[in-house]
Amino acid sequence: MSIASRDGPIVRIEGLTKRFGPIVAVDRVDLEIARGELFALLGGSGCGKTTLLRMLAGFETPDAGRLFIDGQDMTDVPPYRRPVNMMFQSYALFPHMDVAANVGYGLRRDGVKAPEIAARVAEILELVHLQDHARRKPSQLSGGQRQRVALARALVKRPKILLLDEPLAALDRKLREATRFEMVRLQEQLGLTFVMVTHDQEEAMSMATRLAVMNAGRIVQIGTPHAIYEHPVSRFVADFIGIANILALPEGGWMALRPEKITLAAARPDLPQSVSGRIVDLAYEGDRSLYHVATEPHGTMIVSTANTSRAAGGAFSRGQQVWLGWADEAGQRLEA
Repeated sequence: MSIASRDGPIVRIEGLTKRFGPIVAVDRVDLEIARGELFALLGGSGCGKTTLLRMLAGFETPDAGRLFIDGQDMTDVPPYRRPVNMMFQSYALFPHMDVAANVGYGLRRDGVKAPEIAARVAEILELVHLQDHARRKPSQLSGGQRQRVALARALVKRPKILLLDEPLAALDRKLREATRFEMVRLQEQLGLTFVMVTHDQEEAMSMATRLAVMNAGRIVQIGTPHAIYEHPVSRFVADFIGIANILALPEGGWMALRPEKITLAAARPDLPQSVSGRIVDLAYEGDRSLYHVATEPHGTMIVSTANTSRAAGGAFSRGQQVWLGWADEAGQRLEA
């Protein structure tokens, strides 16, 4: 068994594989997660992200490969002996218990003395701003408050890693946006490692320090949100993260061109690359407008303009003939 090292990654995964009958859910995954990261596993349904998280938790046993947590081989270690805790999408709060009892439940099961339980519960409730709700039942709380109770219950046991399975999925859009910042604040304040599974690219991009994009059981790209958005390595990643125009290159291969990197104008712009087209559809989205422009060489292209400053040539309308232009370095060549 390896000796833990504060210098190494908190998680190291080597060739991890999980099959369900003929289906390979996770396919020879290699991954390292640094201490204190908020790391996101991002992908669509069936990509393997939840299975990978469950193997990290110990709820699924890999068919091949090894998994290390803090330098210790945890491949065959049961969940209750791993230094991790998991927050589930459903929250799974006990309806007959008040907030304090829900949060302290795991500590009671572990045989922690009552005075220490009371102190740790009070400390964590203050951290999640629920100290005034300790005696309320889950039915008396809002969705966001129940989410924070579940988070407090997971954190009160002081795990080395907190695993989060679609943690914001049950919240409405406005509450999700507010809760993102709250969770990032808590993660930074506690200095813990968070590993989060989500299918919501906006959630992953706004919260994670790094993320892994998964497809068909494999990790197809790892990096910071900025690096993955600006430098996708494949057509899949470019199309999955944000909006991208995928253009065929004259010399062969493909290029990803983000909508906001394209200039929309009534007259031909003074840019290295330009093409004419006709607006076939448009959508006003408050801070920006999206235009679908039919072009001869590239088919329909999507262009984004900020509504804080009007695009060159003034407002544009459906059916209007326009020009699109972009710099040579605006596009990202794709490997596949």
